[in-house]
Amino acid sequence: MEQTEFIKILVGILAIVNPMGAIPIFLSLCGERTPEEAGSIARVAAISVGLILLIALWAGDPLLSFFGIGIPSFRTGGGLLILLMAISMMHARQSRVKRSPEEKDADSDKEDIAVVPLAMPLLAGPGAISLVVVEGQRAAGLTSHLLISFCIFVVAVIIWLTLRMAEPIGKRLGVTGLNIATRIMGLLLTAIGIQMIAEGLQQLFPGLT
Repeated sequence: MEQTEFIKILVGILAIVNPMGAIPIFLSLCGERTPEEAGSIARVAAISVGLILLIALWAGDPLLSFFGIGIPSFRTGGGLLILLMAISMMHARQSRVKRSPEEKDADSDKEDIAVVPLAMPLLAGPGAISLVVVEGQRAAGLTSHLLISFCIFVVAVIIWLTLRMAEPIGKRLGVTGLNIATRIMGLLLTAIGIQMIAEGLQQLFPGLT
């Protein structure tokens, strides 16, 4: 795997996970908790995101084969999902595919919000899982999978650092700064989603090329 491809995968996963966009929700969910509890939640959420994406990377292809889903179809569908999320992020709001109203209402009743809803589906949502599965299928060989695994590890560390510093980051950037960061991530995801759709359609309909 070339260095540019490695950087592209890292930036792509980081953009779709978008830890900056999770800061307001993290602060609202941890509002009544102590700094120690908030730090523990940030750590568990980051570890959970890493585990979810690693499972998607290493077990995604066999699962698709088990259900009879072809990679071109999954790439096209995943690209469409990422594109819809990117459009939502361009308007500086969380995609509606990530959390349902029922999940939001249930947050106050849950003792531990690190795994649900923070890690999944807020951070490691369907779009992130789709991207990792597609990139894992595209990358051939054990070395490439290990490099993507390292990308996931780096993203998990960034998530942990971002959530640990959520309060000072939120105060310094404010709503406007967080919205700008979310729009930049949305712009990157738009290009990734369109590329995935184009590649999937080319494989489904070779006559298009």
